[in-house]
Amino acid sequence: MARIRELKPKDLRWRCPLKHFQFKDTDGLEGVPGPIGQERAVAALDFGADIRSEGYNVFITGTSGTGRNSTARTELERRAKDMPAPDDWCYVYNFEDAHQPRALRLPAGMGPTFRDDVARMLTDMRQMLGNVFESDEYNDKRDAIIKEFRQERNTELQAFEQEAQEAGFALGRSPAGLIVAPAVEGEVMTPQQYGDLKDEERQQLDAKREELQQKLGEIMRRGQRDEKETREHVRQLDQEVAREAVEPMFEELRGKYAAVAGVLEHLQRMEADLIENISMLRRDDDEGVPPGLPPQLMMGMQQKNPLERYEVNVLVSNDPENGAPIIDEANPTLDKLTGEIEHQAQMGALVTDFSLITAGALHRANGGFLIVEALQVLLRPFAWEALKRALKNKEVKIESLSDQYRFISTLTLEPQPIPLDIKVILIGNPFIYYLLYEHDEDFGKLFKVQADFSTEIARDDDALQQYAQFIAHVARRDGLLPFERSAVARVIEQGAELAGDQQKLTVRLLDIADLVREGSFWAQKSGRKRVQAQDVEHALEQKVWRSNRIEELIFDMIQEGTLMVEVAGEVAGQINGLSIMQLGDYMIGRPGRLTCRTFTGRTGVIQIDREAKLTGRIHDKGMLTLSGFLGDRFGRNEQIQLSATLSFEQLYSELEGDSASSTELYCLLSSLADAPVKQGIAVTGSVNQMGEVQPIGGVSRKIEGFFKTCKLLGLTGDQGVIIPASNVRHLMLQQEVVDAVADGQFHIWSVRTIEEGIEILTGIPAGKANKSGDYPEDTIYGRAQQRLRQIAEALREEHRRERENEDEENDEPTKPLSEGKPKPEKKRRSR
Repeated sequence: MARIRELKPKDLRWRCPLKHFQFKDTDGLEGVPGPIGQERAVAALDFGADIRSEGYNVFITGTSGTGRNSTARTELERRAKDMPAPDDWCYVYNFEDAHQPRALRLPAGMGPTFRDDVARMLTDMRQMLGNVFESDEYNDKRDAIIKEFRQERNTELQAFEQEAQEAGFALGRSPAGLIVAPAVEGEVMTPQQYGDLKDEERQQLDAKREELQQKLGEIMRRGQRDEKETREHVRQLDQEVAREAVEPMFEELRGKYAAVAGVLEHLQRMEADLIENISMLRRDDDEGVPPGLPPQLMMGMQQKNPLERYEVNVLVSNDPENGAPIIDEANPTLDKLTGEIEHQAQMGALVTDFSLITAGALHRANGGFLIVEALQVLLRPFAWEALKRALKNKEVKIESLSDQYRFISTLTLEPQPIPLDIKVILIGNPFIYYLLYEHDEDFGKLFKVQADFSTEIARDDDALQQYAQFIAHVARRDGLLPFERSAVARVIEQGAELAGDQQKLTVRLLDIADLVREGSFWAQKSGRKRVQAQDVEHALEQKVWRSNRIEELIFDMIQEGTLMVEVAGEVAGQINGLSIMQLGDYMIGRPGRLTCRTFTGRTGVIQIDREAKLTGRIHDKGMLTLSGFLGDRFGRNEQIQLSATLSFEQLYSELEGDSASSTELYCLLSSLADAPVKQGIAVTGSVNQMGEVQPIGGVSRKIEGFFKTCKLLGLTGDQGVIIPASNVRHLMLQQEVVDAVADGQFHIWSVRTIEEGIEILTGIPAGKANKSGDYPEDTIYGRAQQRLRQIAEALREEHRRERENEDEENDEPTKPLSEGKPKPEKKRRSR
């Protein structure tokens, strides 16, 4: 007789004892924001944040709702506030190559100050230069230089003109410049007068004119050289005046930023360039813009202020009092990570300069921590490779997605890369972590620390207290009603139910926080001052009611007979199996009829759903396990031959999982032994080749689904569910089911072997084989063994008859030898 255990009400649900709590309500309890039971993950995060060696970035794994993000943020903030603030970074004009802006490094908080100082200096400089170059002293010096040039040029031209007049010529103007022409009484000779001259006179005039024209050309060339020298003298004057004006301003800045080497070098180059190009800087901003254009075109054509090239673009600045930065980038595109070079439209083209460079998340987090969702960065084109490249090269190089797909002409820049010192915290589920570790050779080198957040913790006294403190924290933070001890206990029980284990609690605190908010809401609706256990229960009921419309439709079909389920009587080769439907965050347990038919044949066990490709690989594995079990029980001394078909009736979707394998085996044994199965008992559990019943998932929902079916069709007191013994600790059944078990209206049995289960289902013991391998005739195995032997005998008899028929068809009547003897051939005579 197999040892069969029927579960008692105390086995079906864990109750949180109120004796663990000494408070009246959560107002008298110190709140703790969490995390709960994540010591391993927090320690790994701390290790990754502290160690300064290369490649020790952190990948946080765990499911959503376990506090991954909030814990990472809290732990990093605690650490970052004690870290030094990183330096500021600025981009400035590169006077050697305008397309490669230079990066300036300044102490934390000094970047905006330097920018403002430079801007203030440029403003003052512009006003001062305007005053200097408009002063009488400057104009006198400039006029003296120009006057000296003009005086020398005029003297030379006057002497030449006198020489020409004496030779009978005059100076005239043409589009090409000054020319020498024959003259009469000081007036240029007309064509008619020139034509009236004799040939000899014309030849003499032409020769003299050519001579004078050459001499005039030499004078003009000397004048151009002198004019160039004059412009150079004026430029030198401008530079000298500018140097005297701006040098004190730069000296002031150099004194203020003497300790910043990069700034001093830039100021030196800036001063030299400003003095060198002082003439260009004196132009008006609106110079060269045609009048009367629409404002939109004027904005596009308007020249930029020449002094803007000396301004400072503060890329990133850090407050020296706030410690290291923590950047949580929710949209980690390539531009958002590495920065962007913006462009402006001018005359149909996109142009840019160093002032349009914007910082990315890597720039802002430099010297601190960058938090990124792993899936988000993997989904963005080129972002993952750019992130790895920055970590490997230890520098941030601005990369733009438009550079990868450039369809129009743009003026591009190549800013100087910025050194990178950062800790990257990737957050994702374990699947992404293991996928990257397996297929990305750089991943293991760059992310050497895994902080694994668990979904559940052991239920001990410390965990209960932490749960209560977390409930107090949520209630106080969100302005909710305080929770009584009974309400706290009910929330904790729901934590065990979500964990699916009486000995554990879920640490998906997002779900717990939602239940706390909803419990407070319904208590408020009821006019209570504190949340009671019934309010939490009502919140759970309302959540189910909002999600179970499909479940109600299914059970309506069961009640009306559209879905055929029997919960009374006995039928051989028919049993109720239990399955799970997952609809979003709601799980439905529903029964389904499994039937089996066995008959003479050699095809073996055929699963109709599998042949119709309605099953998954895990289910198929469980189905194939049955062959090993049958061989172990009945095929040690003789060959098993049979044909059997199994089918889940009214199954129209894919079936996956091995939780039905024990159900299929029970049904097969019932059909083989012709032993009726009690239809009021449903079964779940997987089985191995030794006949051991193994645990499955969703056991509480499956039991509740069958109980609901029995309740709809009528409770008889003989109904129940058989579950694996190893699933007993996972039971967190609704109180209605527990009460029905206590009243004897419903039963739950736990079994360890197929033998225990088949005895409950049929009321007949499975049987134990003797030394010869035979089972008693009045047992399930004995009856199944006799049936298998009958099938084998029938097949042997059929085979014998087939052999006899083949022999009869091959036998023919024997003919006399004389009739069958061939005549001898005559011998040929040789010649």
